[in-house]
Amino acid sequence: MNDDILAHYMQAGAIANKILHRAAGMVREGVLIAEVVETAENAIIEEGAGIAFPLNISLNEAAAHDTARYEDDRTFAAGDLVKVDLGVHVEGYIADTALTVDLGTNDLLVDASRAALDRAIAMVRPGVTVGEIGAAIQEEIESRGYRPVANLTGHGLGRFLLHEKPTIPNIGIQGGPEIEEGMVFAIEPFATTGSGYVSESPRVEIFQQTSMKPVRLPAAKKVLTAIRSKNGLPFAKRMLPQNKVDLALSTLRRQQILHAYPVLHDVPGSLVSQAEHTLIVTEDSCVVTTA
Repeated sequence: MNDDILAHYMQAGAIANKILHRAAGMVREGVLIAEVVETAENAIIEEGAGIAFPLNISLNEAAAHDTARYEDDRTFAAGDLVKVDLGVHVEGYIADTALTVDLGTNDLLVDASRAALDRAIAMVRPGVTVGEIGAAIQEEIESRGYRPVANLTGHGLGRFLLHEKPTIPNIGIQGGPEIEEGMVFAIEPFATTGSGYVSESPRVEIFQQTSMKPVRLPAAKKVLTAIRSKNGLPFAKRMLPQNKVDLALSTLRRQQILHAYPVLHDVPGSLVSQAEHTLIVTEDSCVVTTA
């Protein structure tokens, strides 16, 4: 971690914080989801940064990986619990941050994930295990009468790498890796009124290139050309040439060139809240880049 890299992380974090709150402020009854997504993603570019992943807007029981569709006409409704999850990179160095907007009466559920995040951050220093952090997150959420989502975790961040070690659980586990100085990771507690486990929806809007192989289908070639500038970071289906896009994506998935991120959700009728910050571990604590 030299000074230039640190500066890139801090710049990405400042931009992410600014735009996340701008996007969250747009979440109101009757507003198009696509309008919030377009505004936030355009703002990232206008700031001179890059989109680390498509803006996630996940409603109610959906916890993650939802975003605007092509020509999406969905609007926010009264009572919605809206997760806004945003990623920014500067020269590949990523800031990942999220908050929950409540269009109903779910203050305690929103507070559960936010308080869990605050407590987890306060614990971060070299020598603490990820299991200890997970236990603290679980305790904060359960003390408010909710469940942590056990199969979603925080994650390490690298250059153009959105998910790497360490994994930060949202439940207590025995031991686990120790936090080390210089690590960069996102902590993201999820609290739910549901089962505490998410499953995959049939709907997929977000993909990521994971390998490079020759392809013959012209539509698939167009997709690979369109995502070249992503440097392996996730992208949305709506960002692609729409002619034969489903066939192209299916072909690229079958050839294991693309990885799909289905929308993840708890049981129907449940509600999920999320809070997230990116931080850098220092000699005796951490710096939160997205605060």
